[in-house]
Formats: sequence, structure tokens, C-alpha cells
Amino acid sequence: MKRTTIMLPEDLKAKAALYCEQKGISLGGLLREALDHKLREATRARQGEDALFADQEIFQDDVPKDISLNHDAYLDRT
Repeated sequence: MKRTTIMLPEDLKAKAALYCEQKGISLGGLLREALDHKLREATRARQGEDALFADQEIFQDDVPKDISLNHDAYLDRT
């Protein structure tokens, strides 16, 4: 790995530190994961892949025919 120095606003650093503490990860790990995610997302966008349809788990089953009329009822199910 290559060491890199970045500057963060104090409030963002505090939020990130708290998140890392709660998740039991390092700040470096969080930043690497976030940067990797953002770059993969940007690559998909450049290639014309819609992120909504990239997640195949969402579209494996048949969709109810009344989904557009009753979408709130489907979203409220727990």
C-alpha cells in the first residue's frame, strides 16, 4: 500500500471516526472501501450501466401487476 495524506473537515472526521469505532474498522479501511465503491460506481456510469439494474437480486422474481398503483403498500411491508 501507498501512504497518502488527506485533509478532512473536522465534522466529517468526527463522524467518520465514530462510524469506524461503532463498526470496529479503521479509518483507512473505511476510506479505501468508500473510494473503491465510488470508483466502481463511476465506471458503471461511464459504461452506460444503470446502477438500479446492476443489482440482480432485486429483479429475480415476478413483480405484482399492481405495483405501480400500490407501491406504498409493498414498501411498507416489514
